[in-house]
Amino acid sequence: MGATIRQATVQDAAALAELAAITFPLACPPSSAPEDIAAFIDANLTEEHFGGYLADPQRTVLVADDDGSLGGYALLVSAPPADPQVAKVLEAAAQPVIELSKCYVHPDHHGAGLAAALMAASVAHGARLGAASLWLGVNDENARAIRFYQKSGFVQMGTKTFMLGTRQEHDYVMVRPTD
Repeated sequence: MGATIRQATVQDAAALAELAAITFPLACPPSSAPEDIAAFIDANLTEEHFGGYLADPQRTVLVADDDGSLGGYALLVSAPPADPQVAKVLEAAAQPVIELSKCYVHPDHHGAGLAAALMAASVAHGARLGAASLWLGVNDENARAIRFYQKSGFVQMGTKTFMLGTRQEHDYVMVRPTD
């Protein structure tokens, strides 16, 4: 792995949107409708959205930069969860807790250690922000991601639902300490 993990800047917004358009569909269940995936990307993962995320002091975007090409990214959110299902689950987690909202690697980099490097940087960044633990939601059908998160020290503490278009998806809520 020759990539450097760094905090993203506004100059990365377009590349982040391109990367998200490639990686988000990989996390969706095979039964997801392509139009629902495209609508989610348009509603949440455009260049403008990433510009907003990068300007938000409660969000941090880390990128794996391989000489100007982004191989992966992670988005951390330092705010209480808006979802009451998640808030209830996180009552049992070490506090304060920060969300690892996104952690995606381009498929060309799968198996090369880039995801592990992004995860380590995310955990370290969360600890620097004062978090005692990180939480994430992962689709219950995404076996590859679940294995990776378990290997990274996350344990399932509950579940939540997630709407992708008109289809209700089920996510595991997973938590890990930052120490």
